[in-house]
Amino acid sequence: MINFRYHVVSLTAVFLALAIGLVVGTAALNGPVADSLRENVNGLRKDNSLMRQSVNSMQKQLETEEDFAAEMAEVVLPGKLTGRRVVVVSLPSGRDQTEGVVKMLRTAGADVTGRVDVQDKFINPDSNNNLLELAVTAARPNSASTTNLPGNGHGVETSSALLANVLLDRPAGSPAVSETDRRSVLQQYAAAGYLTPEDKISGPAEAVVLVTGQPYVDKDSAKKDESVVKIADMFDRAGALVIAGMGSTGGNVVAVVRGDPTLSQTISTVDNANTVQGQLVTSLALAEQVGGKKVGQYGVGDNAASRLPKLPQ
Repeated sequence: MINFRYHVVSLTAVFLALAIGLVVGTAALNGPVADSLRENVNGLRKDNSLMRQSVNSMQKQLETEEDFAAEMAEVVLPGKLTGRRVVVVSLPSGRDQTEGVVKMLRTAGADVTGRVDVQDKFINPDSNNNLLELAVTAARPNSASTTNLPGNGHGVETSSALLANVLLDRPAGSPAVSETDRRSVLQQYAAAGYLTPEDKISGPAEAVVLVTGQPYVDKDSAKKDESVVKIADMFDRAGALVIAGMGSTGGNVVAVVRGDPTLSQTISTVDNANTVQGQLVTSLALAEQVGGKKVGQYGVGDNAASRLPKLPQ
């Protein structure tokens, strides 16, 4: 019969074996295995240090290139957009680079008639019906701003067409939008939380720079990316348009325009407007459009035609 003493002896033997194993294992690790592990750790530390140095070097190189581009802008841009009226429309994903784009436009001599920041609410699919209603009520009856608005039930498209009508020149032969109508439309969209006019709009523009960034990644990303393209399309129909973007893949509006045989014939794109170089090229691309009626796709992406437009002799 197994008694209590048997259990005590058995447990003692188990713990003794564990203790002996730990001692033997520790002794083994303190030998060749420990030396090998120590060498690996030291090697990883050295690799990490080298990679950190490499990153710091590339960061300094990038900063130097950005400084060079900023200095070159002062040489290349002045006079390129003198007398040209430009409105800047900033999408939520393009906020960080908007100030840089505006600065380059002014360096080129552009008359920036104003800046309008479109809010996320404008692009949210849930806002479709409200945007349709606002497009009807924001303008006064029989206002010139409501001419040729699309009637396909897409709120972003209809509202974008209305905003393009009040922010850009009207086609030859069409009645001009009054300052009262322009102010009324913008105020009502701002009051509803769809946009924020950062500057007072001084009058209609002949061209627009649409500042945007990476595509959306949430559950409604496909619909939101589609809405961004519709915004671009409506403004393109009203005047010269350059998209100052970031990246050129996925659902990015730059990628969509470059892949569309129709849009790519009338819309210029820049895929690195998040850099000083790209902001400089944005002004050059706009000058090319309004001065030479020429469209181009610029930047560092694989689907860019070149890094920048060819400068005139």
